[in-house]
Amino acid sequence: MSDWIIETHRLTRDFGSLRAVDQVDLQVRAGSIHAIIGPNGAGKTTLFNLISGYIKPTAGRVLLRGQDITRVPLHRMAHLGIGRSFQITNIFPTLTVLENVRLAAQARGRDNFRLWTSAAKLRAYTERALAALHQVGLHERALQIAATLPHGDKRRLELAILLAGDADILLLDEPTAGMATEQVPMLLDLLRGIRQGTNKTILIVEHNMSVVMSLAETITVMHQGRVLAEGSPAAISANQAVREAYLGTAFAGGQP
Repeated sequence: MSDWIIETHRLTRDFGSLRAVDQVDLQVRAGSIHAIIGPNGAGKTTLFNLISGYIKPTAGRVLLRGQDITRVPLHRMAHLGIGRSFQITNIFPTLTVLENVRLAAQARGRDNFRLWTSAAKLRAYTERALAALHQVGLHERALQIAATLPHGDKRRLELAILLAGDADILLLDEPTAGMATEQVPMLLDLLRGIRQGTNKTILIVEHNMSVVMSLAETITVMHQGRVLAEGSPAAISANQAVREAYLGTAFAGGQP
């Protein structure tokens, strides 16, 4: 059985005359933390949208555990174990923290379109939601309205939503965007703990190079819609082409 949980083959996406993603071959190892970096306009978020099914490719294929999912409808992606976060927090602001997470658990179950759900099943979804909140350290805020959370806690809530939905693969788009500097180490520890405790696969797009270098095991560098380089953090840091295209201006060094 292949070690690759996600693969793309010559994945391409055009927007009119603009080619945002150009024949990208990507392989993500199961249970790894894999980062995608590159300058603005490199095609990173478009690649995420293709992998997660939010848009469909002009050409090429996306494989999940060796199975072609290129044309699978978006609403089926969560049931395949793919969870996606966005650069802007995507929660129900007027619901409580617990309600946000419980809805995710219920959506993954068989009761997502049922008006009436038995008390026993509702308790099961609530227990799963509370377990996810414990995992991200938000259980003490379960009854708080989501809109009142600080930004860093909203990011943690998004992770709890993905975990309650039982996603095997977490696609995180700029997870540290908008976070205060002092909140970043806590998020990194949380992601490491999720990976070590559950063996989930984490694929991230991130501009903070200190975060990428300290967290990722494999880094893919995109430039003008194509893969420029791929390798370990040490190999990417030493790659002259990468430094000229991106790291020379983006990487300030140090650990978060």
